[in-house]
Amino acid sequence: MEGVGGDGASVASPVSQWGHDVWRMFQYYLDKTTPHMTYRWIGTLVVVAIYCLRVYYVQGFYIISYGLGIYLLNLLIGFLSPLVDPELEVSDGPLLPTKGSDEFKPFIRRLPEFKFWYSMTKAFCIAFVMTFFSVFDVPVFWPILLCYWIVLFVLTMRRQIAHMIKYKYIPFNIGKQKYGGKKPSTSGGSLRGD
Repeated sequence: MEGVGGDGASVASPVSQWGHDVWRMFQYYLDKTTPHMTYRWIGTLVVVAIYCLRVYYVQGFYIISYGLGIYLLNLLIGFLSPLVDPELEVSDGPLLPTKGSDEFKPFIRRLPEFKFWYSMTKAFCIAFVMTFFSVFDVPVFWPILLCYWIVLFVLTMRRQIAHMIKYKYIPFNIGKQKYGGKKPSTSGGSLRGD
């Protein structure tokens, strides 16, 4: 009887080892994509286009698209929000500067760009797979879902932009930051050799 238990454990061990090896290989290649932001987003746009074409040609699965849109809106809010919300928490960690005399602290996102990209790509892949199962093709009047999603998007973005304006932060880095320092005095003579 001891041999039966030992055989079952040895049979499961190679399968779990194979699963672990596949996961490590996937994580290795995922880590290699980290510095290549442009190529990652191009790949995601390809996945998005494939999903959109699938939904368009099948003429269905609008409820999946609506759920995907709500999930992406949630991801976008996390991407645009600071790690520590100055409205909710008082912390000893990095906070957004609220006055000109405050020390500069970099913007730290609640959802970093890589996790935003990975979650978005994974969501589109899962939604694409779901379009192959008819159980998810619930008949709905899609223009109502689209209008409701647009209203939800506008209201949510308006609230997020009002939060950005109130606490004076921009969640994007636009080029290299330049220091305005001291300006050269113009009281000296001309630099031309006349």
